[in-house]
Formats: sequence, C-alpha cells, structure tokens
Amino acid sequence: MDPHSYTHIFVLGLIFAFADAYGIGANDVANSFATSVSSGSLTLGQACLIACFTEFSGAFFLGAKTADTIRSKIVSTSYFKNNPGLLMLGMMTAVLGSAVWVIFASSQGWPVSTTHSITGAVIGMGIAGYGTEAVNWGWKGLGQIIASWFISPIVSGIISAILFLLTKYLVLESEHSFERGLLSVPVFFFITIFVDLTYILVKGVPGSKVKDTPFIKVVWISALAALGVAILSYVFYSNWLRRKIRGKEDLKWYHIFVAPFLSKRPTIPEPSQLESNNSDIKSIKGVAQEDEPVDNSIFGKIKGYATKGIKVDVRNLENPKLADIHARAKKYSTETEYLFEFVQVLSACSASFAHGSNDVANAVGPIATIYQIWQTGAIPGSKSVVPAWLLAFCAIGIDIGLVTYGYHIMRSLGNNVTYTTPSRGFCAELGTSLTVVTASKIGLPVSTTHCITGAMVGVGLCNGDWRAVNWKMFAMCFFSWIITLPFAGLTSGLLFALIAYSPTK
Repeated sequence: MDPHSYTHIFVLGLIFAFADAYGIGANDVANSFATSVSSGSLTLGQACLIACFTEFSGAFFLGAKTADTIRSKIVSTSYFKNNPGLLMLGMMTAVLGSAVWVIFASSQGWPVSTTHSITGAVIGMGIAGYGTEAVNWGWKGLGQIIASWFISPIVSGIISAILFLLTKYLVLESEHSFERGLLSVPVFFFITIFVDLTYILVKGVPGSKVKDTPFIKVVWISALAALGVAILSYVFYSNWLRRKIRGKEDLKWYHIFVAPFLSKRPTIPEPSQLESNNSDIKSIKGVAQEDEPVDNSIFGKIKGYATKGIKVDVRNLENPKLADIHARAKKYSTETEYLFEFVQVLSACSASFAHGSNDVANAVGPIATIYQIWQTGAIPGSKSVVPAWLLAFCAIGIDIGLVTYGYHIMRSLGNNVTYTTPSRGFCAELGTSLTVVTASKIGLPVSTTHCITGAMVGVGLCNGDWRAVNWKMFAMCFFSWIITLPFAGLTSGLLFALIAYSPTK
C-alpha cells in the first residue's frame, strides 16, 4: 500500500486523538485532585495549575508502555496484516467513538472510565471488521483488562484504608496528635517520593538506558534519595509547621528553607488569621470564592471564558443531602489536620503523575498505530516505540481538558462519596498512586476512576459506619462504568462499518 494515500486518516486521527485526550483531562481530573480540593488543601485553580505539570510529566515519561497494551493487545492486528489501511481506519473510528462518549459523559458530570471507553471502542471496531474472533478475549488481552476493573478499586481501597487506619490510631486519636503528626510527615514524604522515583527509574525516559539499571540498584537509589528528602522535610518543614501552627508566628512559605535559623517572628493576633496568612497552601475552608469585579471589555470576556473552569465551587460542603453522611465522619484536631495539607498536595501530585502515565495510553495507543502505518505501510510490531511527540501532543490535550472542563466531574465527586479531610484525602490519593503507578509499571491499563473511588470508599468505611459513605453516588459511578464499554463499542463499530463497507461506486 501507499501509506501516504491515507494522509487524511492520519490527520483526522490526530484531531480525534486530541479530542479524546481532552475528554480524558476533563473527566479524570477529579481522580487526582478531587480530594485535595474537597478537603480545602488546594483551590480548584491551584489544582489545575499543578496538574498541568504532573499530568504532562507522567504521560510523557511513563506513558509508552500502557500505550502498547491499548494499541495491540485488545484486537489481534494479524487480521489486518494484508490491509493495514483498514487498521488505520479502525483506530481512527475507535478514538472518535471514545472521544464522543467521554466528552458527553463529562458534560453530564458522569465520572466514567476513559480506559473502559477506548477498550470498548477498539473491541467494537474489531468485531465490526472481522467478528468476535478478532478480539483477544484471553488473559493476555481483554481478560487482563477486565480483571483490573474489579481488582483495582478493591486493592486501592484496601491500601488506602490501611494507610488511614495507621494514621488514625497512631496519630489522629493520640493525646499528642500534633507532635506525632510532625513525626509522621517525613515518613509520608519518604513513601511518596520513594514509590514515584523507583518507577521513574525503572521505566526510564524514552530512548534512555536508565531502565536497564538492575532493579535492586534502583531501589537503593530511590530509598537514599527519599530518605534525604524526608530528613530535610523534618529539619525544615516540620520546624516551620511547629512554629507557624503552635507558635502562631507570622511565617511565609519561603521561610521553610530557613526555619531552623530564623529568629522568632511576630505572632498572629487572631487564630482565625491562620488560614488567611497561609500563603504556602492557600487553603479555602469556605464554600464560595470571593466575588470579583466584572470586566465587560472584550479582553475581560475572553479572560472570563478562559478561566471559567477554575472559578467554580466544587466542594459541596453545604449540600443538605450530604449533611448526614458528613456528620458520621469523626472530626479530628484542626491543627493536626493542617499538618497533612501540604503532604496531601504532594500525594495528589503523585496520583496525578500516575494518572498521566496510565491514561495517556487511551489516546496515544490508537494514534500511534495510525502514525506508524502511515509512515511504513505495515502493521507495527508489539515492540514499536511510541514517538515522544505523540505522548506530548496527547498530554497537552489532557491538560487543556482538565483546565477548561474538568470542574464538571470535580463537582460531581467532591465530598459526595464521603467526608474528606486532609488526612483522609492524603491516604486515598497515596493508595491510588501506589495502585496506578504499579499498574503502569507492568503495562496494565487500570482505571484511575475505579482506583480513587475505591480508595475514598475504603477511607470512608474507616469511620466505622457504613452510612458514612454515599452509596448512591458509588452506585451511579458503578453504573456509568458498566454502560461505558458497550456505548463506546457500539459507536465505534457502527462508524467503522458505515465507512469500511460503504459502496465505492
């Protein structure tokens, strides 16, 4: 075949892949930062700003392995060996079908699985092209993916529950919770950095030889680096926290780096000013943001439209339907919870990094196949390298979707699953990142929606009251997961059949 005779499919594939990446960012933004915003550790705008960097980094540096799973292990590409152009068409309709469903679901505030969506779309295309035999139903294909849908929320929930129970009984319910909290913060720094750094080094930057380093050596390097950060956090950050919270000294975020050497600062006169002077995290404990003057100029209208997605209240703290659920969660010392705000931001970054590394595959997998066929005129092998520019292209789409449209899902989740505090949110996020990054390491495209939902339910059950969890919201999430695969599959399959089998004369 002359691959460049199908340039139009390649161009359309790029457009649809970007749209799918946009939908991924719009729908899955809540998976990484919903708990941070719900607990007040971050504003919605701050969460989006941070996520732009973490999502992009995870997608660019660790996204290639799961992209291979999406593009070659769901439908057997051998059926298309004699007609690579048909596979190009199939991947184009698959990514289009996925994008249509995910963006529609986001507009309705439904937290669906983008992994489900692209998996269903690829299956629908495969069945429309060559029947059910074209789909790899075994463990190495669809079976492994389906199993992950059930395993990931359970595993994530168990890990998060264990983390919170340890935090609850060793720190939060202690008579000396604040002092124990100061000691625990460096430990959590260590765990988070150790896990992320280990997997970054194991997988390595695309094209580098870092991933060939023996695993035991990688573990030692990561452990030493994480230990160094943990020691520094105790010497500087914990010291800063003690002086700011207990000493009520007027300290800014940049004083962290000189806290042990800084002379005593003026005290904050009123306890209520603690939050307003907290310039390092800028927590928002209320439910609404301050009104801003309306700018009716053209520039003001453009700015207002561009920033609309980061100026929405998504916390649901005054929702009367959730009052009973929130009341069943035990409240702990405000000072101790405050200790977890920054470390929760760190865990959210970890979860976002993991999300980018895993879910970028949903958009990159199909377009990578299209691009490689367009270049070579042949079906790419399973070991074909995913171009770095494609990873970056889709990562940018994720960031744009996150900033402009992600508030819909953030508002749907928020505190809707269970009452969220910094300590609870941290444990849920860390449990999610541990699950997703591990899945990314082994090439298993799990759903971050499943993981964070399972994690929040696991943490909510630690209240000792099953009614502290919004089971109606959980049921809605589960239902949306079920209908995603058939809807995306049907859309993709119908589009493929309509185009592939249309009359030519």
